Amino acid sequence: MSGSDATRGSTALNSAQPDANNVQITVDSPPSNKKSKSNLRRYLQLLLVPILGAGTALLWYYHGIWFGLAALYVSLSALLLVRPGWRWFYIAAVTSRRDTTALVAYIRVLSFVKSQERKNLNVADIFEANVARHADKLAIVSETQQWTFRQLNEHANRVANVFHNHGYKKGDVVGLLLENRTEFVATWLGLAKIGVITPLINTNLRGASLLHSIQVGECSALIYGVGYRVAVMDIAKDLPAHVALYQFNDEPATPSEPLSQGLAQHLNALLEAAPKDKVAAGASRADHHDKLVYIYTSGTTGLPKAAVITHSRYFFIAAGIHFALGFRDKDIFYTPLPLYHTAGGVMSMGQALLFGSTVVIRKKFSASGYFADCAKFKATIGQYIGEMARYILATPPAAHDRQHQVRMVFGNGLRPQIWPQFVERFGIKHVGEFYGATEGNANIMNNDSTVGAIGFVSRVLPQIYPISIIRADPHTGEPLRNSKGLCDRCEPNETGVFIGKIVKGNPCRAFLGYVDTKASSKKVVHDVFEKGDMAFLSGDLLVSDERGYLYFRDRTGDTFRWKGENVSTSEVEAQLSNLAGYKDTIVYGVCIPQTEGRAGMAAIYDPVREVDVQILAKQLQQTLPNYARPLFLRFLRKIDLTGTFKLRKVELQQHGYDPATIEDELYYAQPDGSYAPLTQEIYERIQRNELRF
Repeated sequence: MSGSDATRGSTALNSAQPDANNVQITVDSPPSNKKSKSNLRRYLQLLLVPILGAGTALLWYYHGIWFGLAALYVSLSALLLVRPGWRWFYIAAVTSRRDTTALVAYIRVLSFVKSQERKNLNVADIFEANVARHADKLAIVSETQQWTFRQLNEHANRVANVFHNHGYKKGDVVGLLLENRTEFVATWLGLAKIGVITPLINTNLRGASLLHSIQVGECSALIYGVGYRVAVMDIAKDLPAHVALYQFNDEPATPSEPLSQGLAQHLNALLEAAPKDKVAAGASRADHHDKLVYIYTSGTTGLPKAAVITHSRYFFIAAGIHFALGFRDKDIFYTPLPLYHTAGGVMSMGQALLFGSTVVIRKKFSASGYFADCAKFKATIGQYIGEMARYILATPPAAHDRQHQVRMVFGNGLRPQIWPQFVERFGIKHVGEFYGATEGNANIMNNDSTVGAIGFVSRVLPQIYPISIIRADPHTGEPLRNSKGLCDRCEPNETGVFIGKIVKGNPCRAFLGYVDTKASSKKVVHDVFEKGDMAFLSGDLLVSDERGYLYFRDRTGDTFRWKGENVSTSEVEAQLSNLAGYKDTIVYGVCIPQTEGRAGMAAIYDPVREVDVQILAKQLQQTLPNYARPLFLRFLRKIDLTGTFKLRKVELQQHGYDPATIEDELYYAQPDGSYAPLTQEIYERIQRNELRF
């Protein structure tokens, strides 16, 4: 099978069972000749002109300019008849509400961002405007703290004054290593007031990874919480000599501990002595397009990379989700996610800083405490990410499951296999599933709670938001070129790589990339649909249905071939996790000597060994095609998760299935579909090609 054929074929389990992800709309046109069709379209045009015109006028009059403009767009698109035929009309009709709602939101986002750009405002400016409007409203709430907008601003001013007095200015970089607490936000916000860039460092990092994050961010100073003193001490001797250390203590009276480089400065004492009412005269100020923070990738496939977030980018991300999902300023947001990542630190926290909402944070995620916290703090919007929804669903039923005021949850990574159970059990009316990368511009949103969809692209006028799925090698992610050397868009139900067109100077379409320019260049593809154009290459395999809904298939490189078929690890993981009682599951391909392709292997986190292997084997035979069933099973005693609840796959894949180097229980598949223990003798027979699969 050629690379192109492989891409067009089934990337996962489409042949195994019907799936909400693979919706196909078939509307047959009645047989007629071309002349009658042409006449019919002419009659339809005569009817559509007054009907759509009247509808547009009524929407404009009763609902305002935004709905009027959106209705005008739909009307013009329909009248243009860019794709004449019954099917196109049907799709345009059934998606008109979705597309109109999204267009209104997009116009509002562009208007909001452009307004700040014209005035050259930064994030701190908008925050201070919110302080002036409702200084005594709660801004951030945690288990132990409740800060108003006034208190948040006062602490930020103290931070700005301390570092201004220490000689820091616009463009300098000060790293932040601090747990989820109100001071985390106030610290980077204060630094932003004087134009200082703040790398938000993952608090789980230690040793070489922590050192790398500080160095790649080019930090001239590091602020760290007392809880991370030992981690900083371990790398202090390897830090460049110019990196100043500031220790923040939970209790102000606690002295800073000496480090191997010398005594860290006691930040609490400096803050206590600094003015809180305003930033000192003469302090530098950030412009709208200046860098605000660096947010690091999760590091699932290597050392973390520092993605650049400018003030304009922060506006776009926070405002984009605000308008797309219809958030309200009076909403109370609940996020147990780490504030050093985009989801918690921008999408949720941005609702407080830019729109004056209240955000409830938590130091660490608790599955059993999620909806209990929502009820306690009267949250109206909840946030999830990665495997979080599965963890919550796996908790025993409790009284607080529905005793809350949450009207919507939003996030990314809610698997379609558990989506219906989640909303049914917890009484959630709306789910706002989104897709995007911190550093990328290919961001999409599911605004109508369609199960399994991570977003959509309009089938009526896709040019409004230039994102596409292109044909690519599913294993390498390399775009496949046509005879002209350009890329081809995928047809509906055809899997390909997701891209976003890059338009420099447009915060909605710009690609800011990483601090490391070499790493940035690897994420850009040139000569996409015409010579000279560029696009952000997401590295993710997506597929669209005929209505334009997009569904996640896999990461390029994670998909592997076995028995002539492409196997999607994400879909096998979802099925296997459900069968194993919602346990953490990682699927990857491993090599077998003298065998083409890669054999599937699944690692299941089951420290107390609850999963019955033979029952699991029978269930797999009923739910997965033969080529997609894992040949090897590994039952993990411990598991390593990233801060955003992503599972680390690379190390497990490198371990392979050798019993001599793995302490966990291992099993291999037998011809009848059952599993047997993988012993050293069996392993060696596999290596000698005496056992074939």
